[in-house]
Amino acid sequence: MSKTYRPYNPDQQLLMPPSLREWLPNDHLAYFVSDTVDELDLSAIEAVYERSLRGSPPYHPRMMVKLLTYAYCVGVYSSRRIAGKMVDDVAFRVLAGGCSPDFRTISDFRKDHLQALSGMFLQILLLCEKAGMVKLGHVALDGTKLKANASKHKAMSYSRMKDESARLSGEIAKLLELAERTDEEEDEKYGKDVRGDELPKELAFREGRRAKIRQAMAELEAEAKAEAGLAGDAPEADTPEQERSPGKGGRPKKKPDGVPDDKAQRNFTDPESRIMKSADKSFIQGYNAQAAVDSEYQVIVAAAVTRQASDSPHTEPVVEMIEDNLGRSPDEMSLDAGYFSEPNVEYLEGKGIDAYMPPCRLKHSEYKTAVAEPVTQESSVRDRMKSKVLTNEGRKKYGLRKETVEPVFGQIKSCRGFRGFSMRGLEKCDGEWSFICSAHNLLKLAKHRLAAMTKHAKQYGESAITPDRRLYAV
Repeated sequence: MSKTYRPYNPDQQLLMPPSLREWLPNDHLAYFVSDTVDELDLSAIEAVYERSLRGSPPYHPRMMVKLLTYAYCVGVYSSRRIAGKMVDDVAFRVLAGGCSPDFRTISDFRKDHLQALSGMFLQILLLCEKAGMVKLGHVALDGTKLKANASKHKAMSYSRMKDESARLSGEIAKLLELAERTDEEEDEKYGKDVRGDELPKELAFREGRRAKIRQAMAELEAEAKAEAGLAGDAPEADTPEQERSPGKGGRPKKKPDGVPDDKAQRNFTDPESRIMKSADKSFIQGYNAQAAVDSEYQVIVAAAVTRQASDSPHTEPVVEMIEDNLGRSPDEMSLDAGYFSEPNVEYLEGKGIDAYMPPCRLKHSEYKTAVAEPVTQESSVRDRMKSKVLTNEGRKKYGLRKETVEPVFGQIKSCRGFRGFSMRGLEKCDGEWSFICSAHNLLKLAKHRLAAMTKHAKQYGESAITPDRRLYAV
C-alpha cells in the first residue's frame, strides 16, 4: 500500500478570487503598518497630487507610504530592492494591493516627499505617548556616526586644493598654448574656415576639475570668514595664503582670522558631509546622527543629523526638540563624557533636569574602583558632576544610558542594517534619519500592542478578540 500525501498541484488554478488578507497571519507587522499609516495625516503628500490634474493617474500616496514604511521597518532601504520584494515577498505584495511601482517611481516618491515623510516622526511619537510608552522619566542622549553617500577619497584638504589649483592652471596654460599652435598649423594647412572652437578633451577635464576645486576653496574660505565674524566676500580661490613670518622664539605667527586651516577638507561628492571618527576608531565620510531615547520602552523622542563631529554642541538643541515634540522636558538625562561642558550642565540644571554626565572618560576598570570625592560649596561644576556619577545612585542612573540609547543604535545599525545614508546633503540626510527613527518607534509600538493583545487574550479568552487583521488595535 503506497503512502498517502496531502494534495499538491502547483499548476492548480484558483477557483475563487483570492483574498490578500488570507496571505499573512492576522498579527503580521504588514497589517499593523497598514492600519497605522491609515491613521496618519498625509495631507502634505496628497495635496501635491491634488494640485496636479494632468498626466496619467499616479499610484495612491498612502500605498507608497505603507511600502516605504514597512521596507524601513524590515531593513530594506534600496528602491531597487523594494521593487524586487514586490515580486517575491508576500508582505510587500499585500501592502501594494496588486500595484507594482518600479524602482524609479519609488525612488522619486521618496525624494519628492522626504520632508513630509520625516514629519511622520512626530505623529508616530504621539501615538507612542498615547499608548503610555513615553514617560520622560529618564532620557538618554547619544550620537552615532553614519556614512554619507560619498567616499572619503573624494575629499581634499585646503592645502592640497591650493597646490592642485596651481598645478592645473599650469597644465591648462600649456594646453592652451598647444591648442593655439595647432590652430595656426591647421590654418596654414587647411585654411581659416575650419572650426577650432571645441575644447580639447584634456583641457575640458582640467577646466572642470579646477572649477570644482575653486568652488570648494571659496566655500571653505567663506566658512572661515563666517566663523571669524569677518564681513566681505571670500578672496579669490587661487590667491596664495598670507605669509607667516616667524615671531619671537622662531614660532610662526598665528594664522590670520578668516583663512581656512590647511587641513580643512571638502568632499566633492557631498560637500556638506565631514570626515569623522566612528565608534571603531576608523575615519569615515559622514554625519553625526543624534537620538534622545526614553528609557521606558526605548522610544526615540528626538532625532537630528548634523555635520559637527563633537557631541557637546547638541545638548541644548536636542532638549529643545523634546520640548517641542512633547511639550515638556525629561525629569532625568544621562549623557556620556562627550557631551560634558559646564554650560551644558548649567543649562540642564536650569531646566530642572537631573543630569548624569561624567566630565571625563574612564576605563571600565577605573570606573569600577573610582570613589566619589566629597563636594563642598567651593567645588567646581566639573568636580560636582564627577562626584555625582560615582555615587551608588549616580552609577545606577548613568548606567541606564547603556541599556537605553546604545541598544537603539544597535537595533538600527546591526539588526536592520542601516549604516549609511542613501541621499546627499544635510537636509536630506536629516529627513532620512527622521524616517528611520519613525520606523524604529513604529516597531516598538507594534510590539507593545501585540503584548497588550496577548495579555487581553489570556485574561478574557481568545473569543474576546475579533478574528480580523486589526488585532493590534486591542
